[in-house]
Amino acid sequence: MPERADQLEFFARCASGFEDQLAAELTQIRCRRVRPLHGGVAFFGAYEDGLRACLHSRVATRVQLVLGRVSARNADALYDGVRALPWETLVAPGATIAMRATGQNSNLRNTQFTALKVKDAVCDRLAAERGARPDVDGSDPDFSVDILLHRDKATISLNLAGPVLHKRGYREPGVQTEAPLKETLAAGMLLAAGWDSMVADGMGFADPMCGSGTLAIEAALIATRAAPGLLRNRWGFTAYMPHDPAAWERLVAEAEAARVPAWESGVRILAGDMNEEAVAVARANAERAGVAELIEFYVDDAANLGTHLKRGRRLSGGLVACNPPYGHRLLSGEDLSQVYAALDSATAKLGGGWQLAIISPDEGVDTGLGRMPERSIACHNGPLDTSLRIYDLGKAAARLSIPSLSGSDSVVPVAEGASEQFAARFRKVAKERAKWARKAGVHSYRVYDADLPEYAFSVDVFRSAEDDGLLVRVEEHRAGSNVDADRANRRVFDGLAIVSAVLDVPRERVFCKRARQEKSRPAAEPVWVDVRESDFVFDMDIASQRECGLPLDMRPVRELLRAHAASKRFACLLAHGGAPSVYAAAGGAVSTVTVDPADPFLEQADHALYVNGFRGREHDLVCDDPLDWARREARAGRTYDLVFCDLSAFPSSRSHDLIADHMSVIQQIVRILSPEGKLVLTCHDRRFNLSDKAFGGHGLTAQDITADTIGHDFTRTPKIHRAFLIGHE
Repeated sequence: MPERADQLEFFARCASGFEDQLAAELTQIRCRRVRPLHGGVAFFGAYEDGLRACLHSRVATRVQLVLGRVSARNADALYDGVRALPWETLVAPGATIAMRATGQNSNLRNTQFTALKVKDAVCDRLAAERGARPDVDGSDPDFSVDILLHRDKATISLNLAGPVLHKRGYREPGVQTEAPLKETLAAGMLLAAGWDSMVADGMGFADPMCGSGTLAIEAALIATRAAPGLLRNRWGFTAYMPHDPAAWERLVAEAEAARVPAWESGVRILAGDMNEEAVAVARANAERAGVAELIEFYVDDAANLGTHLKRGRRLSGGLVACNPPYGHRLLSGEDLSQVYAALDSATAKLGGGWQLAIISPDEGVDTGLGRMPERSIACHNGPLDTSLRIYDLGKAAARLSIPSLSGSDSVVPVAEGASEQFAARFRKVAKERAKWARKAGVHSYRVYDADLPEYAFSVDVFRSAEDDGLLVRVEEHRAGSNVDADRANRRVFDGLAIVSAVLDVPRERVFCKRARQEKSRPAAEPVWVDVRESDFVFDMDIASQRECGLPLDMRPVRELLRAHAASKRFACLLAHGGAPSVYAAAGGAVSTVTVDPADPFLEQADHALYVNGFRGREHDLVCDDPLDWARREARAGRTYDLVFCDLSAFPSSRSHDLIADHMSVIQQIVRILSPEGKLVLTCHDRRFNLSDKAFGGHGLTAQDITADTIGHDFTRTPKIHRAFLIGHE
């Protein structure tokens, strides 16, 4: 602790992304040496400054008073350093305590152990000084100690706030709508969007999807200058011995006096929801917060916001803010377009002077609204990666009129201006590919493959075996480090909307494999569908964030296997969804064996053989490593006339090594080839190559058949795979 009482060190924590808003708050209440850091703001001042931050900050989640920094090079050093602090002058007699540790170093890796060592040090010190150890209450302590480990130092702080500051006191536990927004996050949204400045100009606020009413209530608290801590009755500083109750009472009285009556605020605040129960909950919350008089509640669809705005004082501008339902909260993904359509209707006629602020984890929100954000802040809403996006409603939303291949027209919202060029290009190539596919009798094919580098994704269509409709799979390519991630993301979602419109395929039948997967976002649920290829039916996980199981570029390779399979014993090394074995069986193979180390892939191959009519014992499935299996087959003297192996299909942890050491792999496989047998070897590494020189002395020949295995739909990417036909000399 510093010697001067006006030089105490504090740290106010907040949701990541809102450090600037918190810093502005602390500066406004006259804290000194305010410095935004990741996840919070450091500041200095007198003890009353810390209390003032607890009472007035709308964004902070907790306020910590730094008690000291001690060595944390190991557990003993941490214990000694903490015990040396004067806890008998800090912890009030009879107070319960609790410890919370974050961070780790090479010697202190477990936060629970770190907290336990600090607890032992505090209790031992108090026992020595007072003759009694304090009680520990992990759920609701009187005196809560925070420990932050960084390298070999530990910062020991008192949590002045006690319970997290988003618990304002106006919500009734257990009587809220699903997934309500935390109060501190809601306030951060409003301040980031400039609502505090709009209040001074007498503008309006509206949340047409209000749920529990958190955004509207926080907007009203800002408009009435109500300190957010006034409703709380539990704090973490009351058991701090130097605490001055008179100073706290004075601060509370000042805050009460500064509060503006609702009728003097000069603003209009509207909160609506189509759920009557949600509006009732929101109204009750507003009553407890003391701002119900200021908020105009209504029950209606969000699209009808304009009707309710017209019923009161005309507004020159303001803020529409909401936390709309989305895929991981309340709604499934296919309903999102309806949410965005409702928001578009709600805001379409507001015009200049109005802003729209949305918090959502949905990366397609810009496309859904047809707007480019003026500002975005990456943040978290609970466990989800989300972003706050702020739009200027004075700028018109972007819409494209797109004719589909079937002749119908649709209007599609897009975020990027260049998406009009993509729409023209995609429609042109989709029309050509559809004509080719009909003529060639191809059911599933590639339509687009990053023809425009800015729209870096591929588009594959599959013909459903169940209803004969189209299913679409879009695979995003990884963007370079010089490409703005937000812009690349908008182009992907613009592309999804345009692809759906051009192909006249409902959006829920368009699936996307992202180049990156957010850690906080659950993996996509499998969507197994039966699709047609040639005369066959295959099942595939069209929503897979890995390979879907039916690579379309390998279609000519599969046809080659059918053409060469008559009266042959066929072996497929790695299942490939069972498609190679099905084609070989259809080509007249006397037997097939499919080898894969993964049971799910073998089950998929078994299903493919069964539904396509190949159900005899001559079609074997073996769960084994393909190369180990080949070695055992060779030792047993069993040979095969036609073998297929895709080096790229091995798990990524092995495929690189196998590709680099491909001659060793080939030598293992050819040992199971009959004298006239052939190995069809493929690889999706564009650098992969084989030459006759490389085969010198091995008694083998290799024919490059890559050009013969590139279909018309892959002519733009002729190096998508390499293919070779290998046999004995």
